Amino acid sequence: MTTGRARMLWLIAVLLSFLLPVIYRNPYHIEVVASAGLYAILALGLNIVVGLTGLLHLGYAAFFAIGAYTYALCNVHLGCPFWVGLLPATVVGGLCGMVLGIPAIRVRGDYLAIVTLGFGEIVRITFTNLERFTGGPNGLLGIDHPTLWIPGRGIYDFGVRSVPYYYVIVVVMWLVAVGCLRLSGSRIGRAWAAIREDELAASCSGINIARLKLVALGVAAAIAGLGGAIFAAKQGTITPDSFDFILSVMILAMVVLGGLGSVPGAMLGALVLGTLPELLRGFEQFRMLLFGLVMIIMMRARPQGLLGNVQIRRELLVRSDTA
Repeated sequence: MTTGRARMLWLIAVLLSFLLPVIYRNPYHIEVVASAGLYAILALGLNIVVGLTGLLHLGYAAFFAIGAYTYALCNVHLGCPFWVGLLPATVVGGLCGMVLGIPAIRVRGDYLAIVTLGFGEIVRITFTNLERFTGGPNGLLGIDHPTLWIPGRGIYDFGVRSVPYYYVIVVVMWLVAVGCLRLSGSRIGRAWAAIREDELAASCSGINIARLKLVALGVAAAIAGLGGAIFAAKQGTITPDSFDFILSVMILAMVVLGGLGSVPGAMLGALVLGTLPELLRGFEQFRMLLFGLVMIIMMRARPQGLLGNVQIRRELLVRSDTA
């Protein structure tokens, strides 16, 4: 795919995402697409760890929870507004990702998956047991929705409307996508790809393996923390059950389905898996069965993911240009 054609496709996708609420006004369907957009933000973050760096991460929902609870606690106990609360949620999520990375980078493969899985469960159980601060199993209630000052109209409260959250999620999603694209094409991104392909060869070529793994885990966790803050503000209430192991597996499935290492693939995988259950709602009794069958067929027919070949060709092109 030529650069000009790729840019045109990106432009069309951006325009369609912003025009969707204008063209199609069904609030329920806008809500479904907004949720898929939130999944896309998480998939883009996890793609940095799993797709670009090659680290199997099974506890990514933990950082989503950390960001959500960070914003919720700041808002409920300190009165921190949404737009300000995005910063501590992102920073705390990123710092926790690096803290996890310190012991995690010492192991590889299946052992790394077990460590991250354990961390995800520890975080969820911790939020459940800290009832004095987090509300325990009942969660935190009364989280303020975002507000926005509009000239001539005053303060606009998002409330429970779908469209304002949709636009916030779309803007954040595209900003994260641009950042991920820039990272994947940078020296850091190429170093991550080298670690994924052959860690020993990357180390012999002078790449600081430990530092770059920590950076990957920190950036991915910061993106999840940002998504968690948006989720908490949108829901108005959060409970530990919203951040279970199934969510981590679902996000990982989105990354794998779209194509490991592919930024547009992660977004497409999130859109497909985020909307497919709703598309199958007419087959309510067999919905999850059909969902699983679709996943099995896709992985059998195209194991490299929906856009996996595109990513491989792009990496080969970059390598040939720098050779």
